[in-house]
Amino acid sequence: MAVIHRTTLSPTKLELLTAWLPTRPWYAGSTSPSLVKSGGFRLDDPQGEVGIEFMVVTDTSGAGPVPYFVPLTYRGAALEGAEDALIGMTAHGVLGKRWVYDGCQDPVLVAQLLALLDGRVEPQAQSVSDTPDPTITHARTGAPLGPAASGATDTPEGTDLPVPGITLHVNRVLHAAADAPEGTTGHISGPWRTPEDAEVRGVFAEVRPA
Repeated sequence: MAVIHRTTLSPTKLELLTAWLPTRPWYAGSTSPSLVKSGGFRLDDPQGEVGIEFMVVTDTSGAGPVPYFVPLTYRGAALEGAEDALIGMTAHGVLGKRWVYDGCQDPVLVAQLLALLDGRVEPQAQSVSDTPDPTITHARTGAPLGPAASGATDTPEGTDLPVPGITLHVNRVLHAAADAPEGTTGHISGPWRTPEDAEVRGVFAEVRPA
């Protein structure tokens, strides 16, 4: 299980995301986001090397708050061939220098996300070590998923991950919704909090026909 350290990051995650989000095609805000942490969860790397976090941040810089779903990985060394996926680097008070990546382009995160859809791993609390998070729900019909192919694609709606037989669509801009969209064969859902501290739920990722 991943250990959550109570320590400092410089720059912070929100500072890194403030610079990175405006470069994404699915970001709908201004060039100067004002971000607050709104929720999320974690998954464990079976090898214990890569930190895997699924963060919800809310941008309050526009006319209304907009929540974004941002999968992140934290590595102790650069991921070879993933220069375009690098969000930035930070100094961790315990672990030292960390490379922070867009998790949708990190094969370790993608593999664990597929394992979650298959029910082979358990979602973990975002900020507490060794604690499952029962608020994260997942369901899927069909045969076990094969490994994802390379080549995540950002669109104005989110990020598409190619998997044999299906497309795993990661919703980057979140909307409160009780159910997964019609025509999907699987989903991962969870809660986040609004700036008014109300809890809402929505779909983080959905399985679509290829």
